[in-house]
Amino acid sequence: MKRKFLEDMGLTKEQVDSIMTENGNDIEAAKGDLEQVKTELEQTKTQLQEANTTIDGFKDYDQVKGQVEEYKTKYEQSKAEYEEKIADMQFSQSLEAAITAAGGRNAKAVKALLDVDSLKQSKDQTADIKAAIEACQNDNGYLFGANEPINNPVGPTSGKETGGIDANTAALRAAMGLPAETK
Repeated sequence: MKRKFLEDMGLTKEQVDSIMTENGNDIEAAKGDLEQVKTELEQTKTQLQEANTTIDGFKDYDQVKGQVEEYKTKYEQSKAEYEEKIADMQFSQSLEAAITAAGGRNAKAVKALLDVDSLKQSKDQTADIKAAIEACQNDNGYLFGANEPINNPVGPTSGKETGGIDANTAALRAAMGLPAETK
């Protein structure tokens, strides 16, 4: 709006100034709104470009589908490997427990004499492990503890015993004034 237009309408200078001031305020407010709209428009353009880029990435559906299948195959392979490792660990633990229960002195030496691969393939591992250990124990008794008292002494065997204790201990007790210990 122009000042001359208002003056031609017969308005006074104060009325024209008042109208022009109010019009200027409205214009400034509209400019602020315009800047906000421009900022929102730029953000929307940026979002649209990002969305288009993403959509372009999905246009090659076959490639994405191939990648998904590849990752699925890798996952299944690694899962099978870990399940196999877990099964091996469980088998090793059960084998070592059976060797220890049978009185094995050295689990590694006993394992070397067993056919571990056939025991792993066995359907009834517990029974087959027990049978294999018993056979190994019969053939190689030196790898297992014996039940004979001579092989498992429970007291001193030095031959210098006096009253159930050795001579040195008896002399030491006598020197201290302690009574002789009897068993």
